Amino acid sequence: MPTVIQYLLDRLKQLGIRDIFGVPGDFAFPINNAICDDKELRWIGCCNELNAAYAADGYARIKGMSALSTTFGVGELSALCGIAGSYAEYNLVFHIVGMPKMDAQKRHDIIHHSLGDGESSTFMEMAALVVCAETMLTPENCVQEVERVITAALENRRPVYIAIPHDYANANISSFAAPAETPMKSDPATLEEVVSIIVNKLSNAKQACIMPGFLIDRFGLKDLAMAVINASGLSYVTMALDKTVLDETNSSYLGLYMGQLINPEIREFVESCDCILALGAILSDINMGMFTAKLDKSRIINIMPSSVHIGYTDYINVKMLDVLEKLTRRLNKRTDIRGPVARRPTAPRVNAEDPITADYLYTKYAEFFKPDDIIIADSSSSFYGLLSLFLPNRVKFESQMLWGAIGWATPASFGTALAAPADQRVILITGEGSHQMTVQEISQFYRYGLKPIIFVLNNHGYLIEKMLSKKLDYCYNEIPHWQYHKLPEVLGCNDWITRKATTCGDLDKILRELNNVKTGAYIEIVTPKLSAPQLMEMIHKKL
Repeated sequence: MPTVIQYLLDRLKQLGIRDIFGVPGDFAFPINNAICDDKELRWIGCCNELNAAYAADGYARIKGMSALSTTFGVGELSALCGIAGSYAEYNLVFHIVGMPKMDAQKRHDIIHHSLGDGESSTFMEMAALVVCAETMLTPENCVQEVERVITAALENRRPVYIAIPHDYANANISSFAAPAETPMKSDPATLEEVVSIIVNKLSNAKQACIMPGFLIDRFGLKDLAMAVINASGLSYVTMALDKTVLDETNSSYLGLYMGQLINPEIREFVESCDCILALGAILSDINMGMFTAKLDKSRIINIMPSSVHIGYTDYINVKMLDVLEKLTRRLNKRTDIRGPVARRPTAPRVNAEDPITADYLYTKYAEFFKPDDIIIADSSSSFYGLLSLFLPNRVKFESQMLWGAIGWATPASFGTALAAPADQRVILITGEGSHQMTVQEISQFYRYGLKPIIFVLNNHGYLIEKMLSKKLDYCYNEIPHWQYHKLPEVLGCNDWITRKATTCGDLDKILRELNNVKTGAYIEIVTPKLSAPQLMEMIHKKL
């Protein structure tokens, strides 16, 4: 019989997991040892548990799932913010936690990494709110519980929590017998009803559009969503959280819809539609243009992973996969509805010695990006600057603006780079305020032979916070001044290209140099203190 930890690791390998992020700890040593002793697995050590959770989140966005190992109490709580972000944004992470020995738990011993109250289940109870399933493995329940949480993870595409007591990790399991977990299936009658309603509404609408959301990516349904769009003949728009979920070079793509903040022609078209078909879209504050969107709920159909919402009526027990498959076969193609022509931003005219403004910077980014790039943007003003750009074919744009933890992007881009093919460019774009929170993880890129392109925007403080504040000069939005372009050397990234751009001429020269870069690159870009993207300025005015 295999041991508890061997059974779990074997099942994770069968799912395709080969890298496990984490920070070691004494309660987790049997887990850490088993990972390192397994020739098919690779331990990915991170600088702290929060960074490890963010890295696992980024990895899951590319591979579909990831694994994270932390120790009891201090380790797991440090990672909890990252796990919560993965839960909010539907990224599947297997969180494996090493717990104290079972006898110590039963005796309610006061042990280190605890709250000193003899209770060992407290932290699992905390985690239960931000995972779709949780368990503590024993030799008796190991097989059944591992299969249960795996089924839940795959069904929901969200994190699960797996605790293993120190003395149980290497104990032999008692039995292989486990009842098969059956994934939820669509109710046939409900499925037929919703598909018929959707087909009827789209066929009879005077004006309609499609709004794909990021959940079609999380559930592996991008191709099927595109097939629905093609079958419908309708144009599509995306909201902020959903950028590049489908191809932005497609002739059916109109651009970004974000309420009254941007693209008035698109806003007028979308808000005058008598039927909007959303595919896994989340109507959050940012997606709704800080709630400036004027969308009539009675006109919206939203197909979610396990439910469909048509106006004010909710239909449960229907799978997005089944609904999309039926729609591709039954939709009537519309050729009579056309949206506005998409407008692309143009670069302002400048002199080489001019300072780098936000408008100039983001149009230069648009020229720099290539097909198949993976772009990671932190929840800073950079995110809003990149939103209005039309990105090349097959570009993957990743952000974390629903959970919105600043500092996420640096370690997430490390996880992304580990998961991505070696010949695919991974580009991190972050503000210096976010970067200061998790900058240590830059050292991991070099440690694992990765070659990212990193742009750090130095605009002297938390620009996004300044633009969201009543006054622009509150002292809490100021941060220490670092010489960012010198950090890679300090963090052990030998032979990287490191540059600092303060003028438009500097930026142009550096971007040309990076077109054929063969090493990692780290570029500090200095802009005037309050030079913000137009979209960010619009948000400031609205707020």
